[in-house]
Amino acid sequence: MLANIKETIEYLESRISLKPEIGIILGTGLGGLVNEIEIQQTIPYEFIPNFPVSTVQGHHGQLIFGTMSGKPIVAMQGRFHYYEGYTMQEITFPVRVMKFLGIKMLILSNASGGVNPGFEVGDIMVINDHINLMKDNPLIGRNEDEIGSRFPDMGHAYDQELIDKAMAISARLGIRLQQGVYAAVSGPTYETPAEYRYIRTIGADAVGMSTIPEVISARHMGLKCFAISVISDLGVPGKIVEISHKHVIDAASAVEPLMTSIIKEMIAG
Repeated sequence: MLANIKETIEYLESRISLKPEIGIILGTGLGGLVNEIEIQQTIPYEFIPNFPVSTVQGHHGQLIFGTMSGKPIVAMQGRFHYYEGYTMQEITFPVRVMKFLGIKMLILSNASGGVNPGFEVGDIMVINDHINLMKDNPLIGRNEDEIGSRFPDMGHAYDQELIDKAMAISARLGIRLQQGVYAAVSGPTYETPAEYRYIRTIGADAVGMSTIPEVISARHMGLKCFAISVISDLGVPGKIVEISHKHVIDAASAVEPLMTSIIKEMIAG
């Protein structure tokens, strides 16, 4: 893996002059945050050595270098998912690359189904913990000590200082911000009513198909993580309706400006 990372870094550094401090992964329906970036360079994934290519509608598939709120950033406009057939190592490879490019913090976003009965469609949830139900882990296999320790602690996967900062910003902006536990499943099917009940019973507030692999890999390398999830549908008894990927994109896009406001101020601060 290290050899592939170095090859990718050499390619990117030969084409960019900016050294990013913050990495951003933009999830389903949330790619519009890119409009707030003062872009210096955009590189499609298919041109980057060792990068997978996103196959999901709503994920544009390009790496963006620029500044936001005066800070140098690198943003993934489109992520990779386990259900696309990629390995966990392929899914998280871009996080490895961003770390070696110089980032110290990773901001992630996604759309999810709310299983907390106190949630509503359009709520924004800051992730304060997670449950991995994907039946795989990106750290399985030989560990490379140059990248991270064999047994990384996950007791503080999501940085509490960043969570507190987001809550303060949202209060100042008048944006209602929830907190909760995010469970990740492999997908690509949406959950059955029984699965929603199970996920709620084991302690989750929302469920999706991403984010956890990237966070595990980021924490393996010592990166601070902050993740935010838009509740795009509900897995609550009496509120479950038939949904589609378009439904998820539309619901996430509707509240994207609010999420963007929070992230812009977090980066500025």
